[in-house]
Formats: sequence, structure tokens, C-alpha cells
Amino acid sequence: MNERVFIHVDINSAYCSMEAFWNPELANKAIVVLSSNDGNIIARNAEAKKLKIPMGVPVFQVQDIIHANNVAVLSSNFALYGEMSRRFHSILAKYVALESYYIYSIDEAFLEITDYMMLYDVSLLANELKTKIKKYIGLDTCVGAGRSLTEAKLANHLAKKKAEFNGICNLISMDPLDVEQLYLNMDVSEVWGIGSKYSKKLHAMGIATVLDLASANPNRMRDLFNVNIQSTILELQGNSCFPFESAPKAKQQIISSKSFGQKVTELVLLQEAISKYAQNALSRLHSEKALCGTIIVFLQSNPFDRSKPYFNKSMTFNFPEPTDSILEVVKMATVLIEDMYKPDIEFKKCGIMLCDLIAEKHRTNDLLTDLSLIEKNDSLKKTYIEIQSKFGRNKIAAGSCNMKNRLWSPKSERASRNYFTEEGMIVFN
Repeated sequence: MNERVFIHVDINSAYCSMEAFWNPELANKAIVVLSSNDGNIIARNAEAKKLKIPMGVPVFQVQDIIHANNVAVLSSNFALYGEMSRRFHSILAKYVALESYYIYSIDEAFLEITDYMMLYDVSLLANELKTKIKKYIGLDTCVGAGRSLTEAKLANHLAKKKAEFNGICNLISMDPLDVEQLYLNMDVSEVWGIGSKYSKKLHAMGIATVLDLASANPNRMRDLFNVNIQSTILELQGNSCFPFESAPKAKQQIISSKSFGQKVTELVLLQEAISKYAQNALSRLHSEKALCGTIIVFLQSNPFDRSKPYFNKSMTFNFPEPTDSILEVVKMATVLIEDMYKPDIEFKKCGIMLCDLIAEKHRTNDLLTDLSLIEKNDSLKKTYIEIQSKFGRNKIAAGSCNMKNRLWSPKSERASRNYFTEEGMIVFN
């Protein structure tokens, strides 16, 4: 196999770092970010990890630690994180062609630089990427380089854990004996794709470290596990096996749902909420340049309230033709909510799923298709998107769902402002 070269870049404690960049008062403080509705902890910075604040726990369970150590607790601000992520990826994507750039997540990316080795020294490039991201958007990153995606991901993990690497680990140029020593001191569970289930089974077989796994016979391990384990071992040995997904796959479905900030019993409020979630889902549908053929709307009471029977129901509607019409989707979503509504139930959550997605360019019309209606919908969609892009997503909506202080609005009492809007931008006196 031809040796390939990959670089993996990852923002350190992304959500917390993004918050701290815009609010200097958070510098050097322990920070945690909460999930929608201010429920569970979904992000922690290094200082919070040192206090042994677990990931995923309800925030009320660690209030003693929070108060004793003056931990900053913030509601999630996905508008802020999304814009910072866009800037992060736009910086990195300039270094390689589109087919050599893979957005792995909001705060992670892979670059394949195999075809650029005449231009770049791997270690110098890694340092340049790290320095430029810090300079341009104020975020600290770790960078790993390897001959496969798995090796690059593992190198990034080492860059994070080993202070002596100063945030950059290049396994390609490292002495193989030094690599073996590093692998010998890493649990096998640290390998990308080895979950807790595989890790337990591997430990039982005597494969406890990364070095053990890298030294295993890939063909025998395929027979004992599956082809993914075989590929992982080959990748640890420097052979690139996993496909480099430079283009994101088309979505099979789009889901938009949230728990309510308070229990809701009124139909009109439920219809407001589903209207908001439908329009959120449609924004993602429009960005994908896709149409949906089916919607599924669901409505639930609180599953943890043992004093009342649990209500959980969903209904489906198939459109005569695939659509991205704001008015059509919102109208049918509110109709389905009305059909499921029961006045004696305290509802806690609702949501919508857009299914049977096809690319807009694959729309097929027949003799009964009303082309003038499609033109009107496209004109409305274009205007709707332009207004939202220019003035913000809360400036226009179908219905009253953007009114403030609604009972169904998720709790977000500790949210930082969106610094990328006119209302939220920093003003110097």
C-alpha cells in the first residue's frame, strides 16, 4: 500500500474555549456548558476536568463542586459555536483541495496532504495550522499527524495528553521505538473506534494496550471480530484503509425537537413550538438543497413523572409531492399536533422529523404539478432566507413562534449573547 499522510486538528474543549474567547472574565476559570433546557453537562474545560466534574451528569448533582470552586456554568449557545466552527474550518480548508478536506465534527477536521508533500514539511505545517487558528480566532488546538486516519487521530490524543508535545504530535517522523513506548503506555480503549464493548473483550484476550492491538494479526482479528477491527489494526501499522470522506453524505432524515422549559397544556402553545421546530428543520433542509416527502410529528409527556401516565404518540403525513415549502410543512405539523392533543395531559416535549429526502435537483414534475405554486414557494423561500440571513433568524417566521418568553421555550438562563448579531456585538465606549 502507498504511504499516505494525514493531519488531524481538534479544538481543545471547544464550547468552553469559544465562550472564554469572547468573555475574558472566564480566562483560567473552570467552565461547564449545559445541554438544551439547562439539564446536563455537555462540555467541560481542563480546569473543570481537574475538579472531577463528570460529563453528562445533571448539573444539580454537582452543585456542591460548582459553588465551592466558583465554576462558571453556561447555557449552550449553538449560534456562537456554529459561527466559530465555520471560521475554524474555513481557515484549515484553504490549505488543501476540497477533496482532501474532511469535516469530522464541529471542532475537528482531517487534512490529507499526501499530494502536497513537495510543499509542506509535516511538523512545520502542523505548527502553522495551530498558530494561525490561535491568531485568527483565539482558539487553542492540538494537531496530530499519521499515515492513516486512525494514526492521525491517535497522534492528536497524544498531543493532548502529553505536555512535552506542546500540542503537536507527528508520529510519521518519530523514532519507531519511541512510538512503541507511547503505545505501550496507552490503553487499547484510546484507539479510535474501539468502544467499551470491544475494549472489554480485547482485555479478556490479553490485548490491553495500543501496542498489543497494533501487533495483533489483522486477519485473525477479522475472524474473531469483524473487518473494521482488521482495518483498525492495519491503520495502526501505517496502512490507510478507511475511506477519506471529503464530501459529507446526504442526510437521510432531519430531526428538530426540544424539551419544553415548563409543562405545556394549551394546544396553541404546542402548535407554536412545533412551528418553530419545523422551521428549524426546514432551514437545514434548505441548506442541503433538498426536499422532503414525509413528516413525522411526535408529542410526549414527562417520562420521569411517575405520578401520571406517560403519553407518547407520533403521526405521519406523506406529501403528494416532495416539498420544502415553509407554509405546507408548518401547516401539516400543526394539524398533526392538534390531532394528537389531549387537554388533560401536561406535555414536556414535541418534535418533527423530515423523511424521504431527495435532492432538489432531482425533483420530477408530472401533468398535475402546479408549476406556478412551486414558483411562488421558491420566491417565498428565497425571501425568507434572505431576511433571516440579513436580520437574524428571529426576525421572520410562519406564525407567532418567535415571540419572546413563551412557556415552551427551553430554559437558557445562563446563555452568553450571540456576538455575531447586531444586538450582541461588542461595543467599545
